Amino acid sequence: MAYWEWNDTGDLHHPHVIVCAHGLTRQGRDFDVLARQLAMQARVICPDVVGRGYSDWLEDPAGYQVPLYVADMLAMLQQVHQSAPIGRLDWVGTSMGGLIGIALAGEPSIQPLMPAAIRRLVLNDVGPTIEASALARIGSYVGQHMRYGSEQEAVAAMGQLSKGFGPHSDEDWLALSRPMLRPEAGGAVRLHYDPAIAQPMLAMTPEMATAGEQLLWRLYDQIQATTLVLRGAESDLLSEKTAQSMGASGPRARVVEFAGVGHAPTLVSFDQTAAVLAFLCGT
Repeated sequence: MAYWEWNDTGDLHHPHVIVCAHGLTRQGRDFDVLARQLAMQARVICPDVVGRGYSDWLEDPAGYQVPLYVADMLAMLQQVHQSAPIGRLDWVGTSMGGLIGIALAGEPSIQPLMPAAIRRLVLNDVGPTIEASALARIGSYVGQHMRYGSEQEAVAAMGQLSKGFGPHSDEDWLALSRPMLRPEAGGAVRLHYDPAIAQPMLAMTPEMATAGEQLLWRLYDQIQATTLVLRGAESDLLSEKTAQSMGASGPRARVVEFAGVGHAPTLVSFDQTAAVLAFLCGT
């Protein structure tokens, strides 16, 4: 599994490590803006989850699920820990990356395998209950249109699919979009991820979804980390009701909403990065 590492602390062995984990079809470069700011005070690790970015693709698409992602993250954390011991560990997870964080922070049997317990957890527009309408929306496009005639065409198409990200300048949107693309012959481009990542989600039955939601609430209720929930005020994936429940149960998360944003905040704008920096670094 590939990952991006940021460190401007002046200490290659800085003990504070922050992992930033991306959403379903995204990759580690999503966090460039946030990582540059966090890197002044910590080592920042931004993985490309398997099947995305520069990480390998799985031969069996059935593996594209949270349990395998958790195992990969444990292996990555051990590798990072061996290179320079982790003394303090924080996690920022957008959507799928937040589900991985819930499992790592909430499953008791995982704790002995962690080089350090997650101290602070940021869940970006995700919680134990995921709205079915959002899953249907995401399932309607993931893996469906992978190739475009030009970078310009791809950037515009991603903009149409990602209106929930909220308003961005042309410069910011291009910076978010370019790492999503891989060049092909004749100026064409393709999206970076394995289209098969959609298969487990598309195969999910209502019974499986209900069982998964119950498991996630059990995990959430066991989280010991201080937790911050970020929510796009117009999100179709994390409802206001679920966010309020997360604030009243388990780690009793602090909930911060961003107006004019749906699923999911990109953690690029000042108000969004400031909320994360204040929570993780006290600035």
